[in-house]
Amino acid sequence: MTPSPVVPGGTLVLDGEGLAKAVLRDRTVTGWLALARADDPRVITSAAALVEVVHPRVNRPAPEWTLSRLVVEPITEPIARHAAALLADAGLHGHKHAMLAAPGPVTIPTSDPEDLTALCGRHTTIIKTRLR
Repeated sequence: MTPSPVVPGGTLVLDGEGLAKAVLRDRTVTGWLALARADDPRVITSAAALVEVVHPRVNRPAPEWTLSRLVVEPITEPIARHAAALLADAGLHGHKHAMLAAPGPVTIPTSDPEDLTALCGRHTTIIKTRLR
């Protein structure tokens, strides 16, 4: 799958970087979130992404406000086992590659699309973002 400038639909998944950009009010991510609110798809992130975003250098109200506007999915044993199976099937391993099960269609903005493309297959739209 090649990265696409598609408008999000279904479920918008924010990885750690996507969540961080949302907290920092990145213009592109803020636009995706506005579209998601208008079109009513779910916007989710992993509970594990909070570890990357909530830290002393970030103004505490910013992540709290952002998190109040999306669904934080827990990392349960069944999700972890499913992620491990997806990784094994793709020949990958490690926490860097963990992903969530989400109802489709799924859109994931990320600066590292290669592994997600291998894991998600054709039913997911991967949008390559730039690091700032």
